[in-house]
Amino acid sequence: MKVYGITNCNTVKKALDWLKENKVDYNFQDFKKLGVSTEKLQEWDSKAGYEKFLNKQGLTWKQLDPQVKESVKTSTDALTLLQQKTSMIKRPVIEDGDFLFFGFDEKVYQSHFLNK
Repeated sequence: MKVYGITNCNTVKKALDWLKENKVDYNFQDFKKLGVSTEKLQEWDSKAGYEKFLNKQGLTWKQLDPQVKESVKTSTDALTLLQQKTSMIKRPVIEDGDFLFFGFDEKVYQSHFLNK
């Protein structure tokens, strides 16, 4: 299982703490330090749609120039922006086989990880 996120993000910290407490093994990739590939963003987009992981609630989005926000009309536009500004990716991103989830929701985690 792979977890993508940013180490100083409170939501990522909650998710990682939950995974540790429930003895769920994972590999972590800090996309602030290591980035995220175009191929990976395209994969997430094809599985979930970029709207699911483009975080428009965060500070990074809110601080964008209005023209930049308005220029995001296609998945290509969104993925290009997300690769440049990885902090706009909703996090953490959990990949576990066919399971792909963005964010932290204890009920979803319990359902997926504890009911295997």
